[in-house]
Amino acid sequence: MPRPITELNLPAAQTGPAARGLQSLLLLVATICACLLPAVPATAAAPIQISSVRIWPSQDYTRFTFESSRPVAHKLTVLKNPNRLALDLEGVAPGTALESIATRLGSGNPHVKSVRAARFKPDVVRVVFDLKVDVRPQAFTLKPVANYGHRLVLDLYPANPPDPLLALLDRIKDAESTTTARPDAAPAAPAATAPRADPDTRAAPPAEPATPPGEPPAAAPLPPSATSAVAIARPRLPPTVRPVIVAIDAGHGGEDPGAKGRHGTYEKDVTLAIARRLKDRIDREPNMRAVLIRDGDYFIPLQQRVAKARQVNADLFVSIHADAFVLPHARGSSVFALSEGGATSAAARWLAKRENEADLIGGVNLDVSDPYLKQTLLDLSQTATINDSLKLGRAVLDELGEINTLHKRHVEQAGFAVLKAPDIPSILVETAFISNPDEERKLKSDRYQDQMADAVLSGIRRYLAKNPPLARGRIAQNP
Repeated sequence: MPRPITELNLPAAQTGPAARGLQSLLLLVATICACLLPAVPATAAAPIQISSVRIWPSQDYTRFTFESSRPVAHKLTVLKNPNRLALDLEGVAPGTALESIATRLGSGNPHVKSVRAARFKPDVVRVVFDLKVDVRPQAFTLKPVANYGHRLVLDLYPANPPDPLLALLDRIKDAESTTTARPDAAPAAPAATAPRADPDTRAAPPAEPATPPGEPPAAAPLPPSATSAVAIARPRLPPTVRPVIVAIDAGHGGEDPGAKGRHGTYEKDVTLAIARRLKDRIDREPNMRAVLIRDGDYFIPLQQRVAKARQVNADLFVSIHADAFVLPHARGSSVFALSEGGATSAAARWLAKRENEADLIGGVNLDVSDPYLKQTLLDLSQTATINDSLKLGRAVLDELGEINTLHKRHVEQAGFAVLKAPDIPSILVETAFISNPDEERKLKSDRYQDQMADAVLSGIRRYLAKNPPLARGRIAQNP
């Protein structure tokens, strides 16, 4: 094997200054030649494998998520006659995840009829979406976060989305016509068989045993069969020209599962179950209607949750969550409102930070500006709205104390992004600690979910009895 230039032995006669100069010259020439020689081609990078494809359908939009160990370059093309969408994945090899996408779509998807994937070019896999409706596609990439690797996200929004306010008005008219057609509907249960009512509004209660000063009167526990808000003693609400609209926000969803209990319970599932029960109870009220911000297992960015509540001119906004902490013995229910300044406790600050990071996990297209953000942050009505939020939170917290331990006996405040509607009293309800095994079991039970929905509704009614909403927006013209 030839030795390096620096190791060549020169004849003994050439060991003087001239010889050393020649050695340096040879070394310089060898270095220049090495730089000019063509580089040996490196081994081509291995094709990227798509490790997982997840589909999140909803009426609002359909999301496809392609997860991989390395970022994927992509190109999106709209095709006509018939309506199709082509997503080219560059440097990707076909695999099981892509091949199974056709069988996992399901026939009930509101936007996509079918989907298929195949090699389009030697280094390109094309995914073709046959569309049912015209869509506004958005494709963007996400860096690794939490348990996810690199993600390529494709969101398909309907080009002509339904008006949520008109849909709500149709539901209200249908409910009113049903009520009119059923004059023999069963009357509400008498107050004597119900749990406690608001002491400011119930009429002539029977004498109760004396209680220590400062302690609330004891309340009878909810019976196992109390699964309907009809059994709750109701304060009389002032007459309104239209139903009160309550926006119910089930926290997390889709790519963002929220907290996870020790026995595998996901926060997103618990919050949706309680939100649906609360909606059922509110819709039974003659002067109230509820709107679910999220009505399935899909992700909604935090600011879009606020925007959806404002689109239906909601009077109240209630976000449902299930708390988690690093220590398993933390327990109890809590209620939070927005803070314009700092948080009221370190725990509230920590929780707000964790909830506000939901967009990072769920995946938000940062190239799309939010038209509500500037208005939300600068609206001068925010202070008055926060004061109303604290009143609503206090009423709900009092009711929660009847069915569960309270983690804090006052409404806490922090900078929750989901509570930043400038003109809607908004609260965030932590129903229990899903990280506590005992409370996780309660959160999964039908009985506790029913009790939680009943308690939140009772708190809402107590608040509305003293704070009737003002007529707002278009819906006031359509009683």
